[in-house]
Amino acid sequence: MYEIRNLRLSFPDMAHKPLFGAPPQIEILKGLSFDIPKGVVLGIVGGSGSGKSTLGRAMLRLLEPSSGTIRFDGTDITHLSEPELRPLRRRFQMIFQDPMSSLNPRRQVHGLIAGPLRLHGMEDVTGRVSRALDMVGLPQNFATRYPHELSGGQRQRVGIARALALEPDFILADEIVSGLDVSSQAQVLNLLSQLVDELRMTLAFISHDLSVIRRLCTRVLVLHHGKIVEQAETAALFDAPAADYTRELLAAIPLPDPYQEWA
Repeated sequence: MYEIRNLRLSFPDMAHKPLFGAPPQIEILKGLSFDIPKGVVLGIVGGSGSGKSTLGRAMLRLLEPSSGTIRFDGTDITHLSEPELRPLRRRFQMIFQDPMSSLNPRRQVHGLIAGPLRLHGMEDVTGRVSRALDMVGLPQNFATRYPHELSGGQRQRVGIARALALEPDFILADEIVSGLDVSSQAQVLNLLSQLVDELRMTLAFISHDLSVIRRLCTRVLVLHHGKIVEQAETAALFDAPAADYTRELLAAIPLPDPYQEWA
């Protein structure tokens, strides 16, 4: 599904720009290589500033890499222009961290889900919206509600429904439970776990919290300062972490382990 090879991405350091000439570059992603096969749920974990969100946006080509290659389902998308990417956009979708800021407050839930469907020329828009609401466990009458009328967990379900309605091949979820209370976190994670089983989704789940990763993911990639320090099957990583940084992250998981509460 995804093949990432020697991926590097830099941003200009405007704080240290000289009076004349180009600013120096800050390298955020430093030669990352990994695969996400079809049907795998990959957890991308690391502390603040590790490059997790930058990696996710590069994978979806919301950012263009400085070098390296990104292949999606066999197609090299590393440097495709936006017109060239447009036919592929439906096939990889993103669920955002803050559902309130990612949902237009002036549109009802039906419009929020239907908009991308119409943009991509998909048929039976009303039917697809209805099925998407069913998949995320929201009543059909929620279609006429506005985002401010929903709880945080309900808004995040709308974000999930919006992505699922397009029937994508791949979904990136970026810290989607970090802003929710514990009860809503558990509900959203249980929903995603159910959808992964039912739809055999290919998913990348970005989080700073290994207890969340353990609940949902089949494989884990650990980032630190823009580098991969470890990648392994979830059970192997938790049973015998190879990297010191991974052991530090595991030691920081609060007790009692939330995994036990959600299981």
